[in-house]
Amino acid sequence: MSARRGTFVVFEGVDACGKSTQARRAASERGALFTFEPGDTALGVDLRRWLLDAGPPMAPATEALLMLADRSHHVHTVIEPALVRGTAVVSDRFFASTLAYQGYGRGVDLGDLEAATDLAIGACRPDLTVWLDVPLEVANDRRRRDARDRFESADLDFHERVRAGYAALAARDPDRWAVVDGAGDEDEVAAIVAHRLDALPWGDDG
Repeated sequence: MSARRGTFVVFEGVDACGKSTQARRAASERGALFTFEPGDTALGVDLRRWLLDAGPPMAPATEALLMLADRSHHVHTVIEPALVRGTAVVSDRFFASTLAYQGYGRGVDLGDLEAATDLAIGACRPDLTVWLDVPLEVANDRRRRDARDRFESADLDFHERVRAGYAALAARDPDRWAVVDGAGDEDEVAAIVAHRLDALPWGDDG
């Protein structure tokens, strides 16, 4: 077993900000385990289907609890075991997504969400959260709205609240957040991200 715990980096942002592309790229370049939420476990596949299906109405608290169930299972079966082995982990979304989307976006009490997050994931926290911030006009140009998706089909005001939520979270913990302008092309954004990631320990592979 490695004496050093693995580095844990999370990419966050509104849909179509480019975080999935940048997270996969960072993981590949630094020999890290790439993972994502929701749905990166066998149990998570079902939870993701329920969460994203816009058909059945769902109370905001129910939505949040399903997200937290997926995350708790993900942490205990994938993320935490890898970190304990000394493996670096790069995740596309983590707990800040729930605070931004279900808290700021849906209006679920932030204190309740933070308490539930503590129960779900314990002490597992990112060493760095990279927020790819893009104007919503840019995000909308990049994506195709899908009326079947619970989040893609939400109105502009919802996504504005989510973006504002990310800004508030980043301002609250600046030492563990990197705010990156995600409006540039993939290589430009990757260069900025790489500069921030270089300050973290990546072991022999990174």
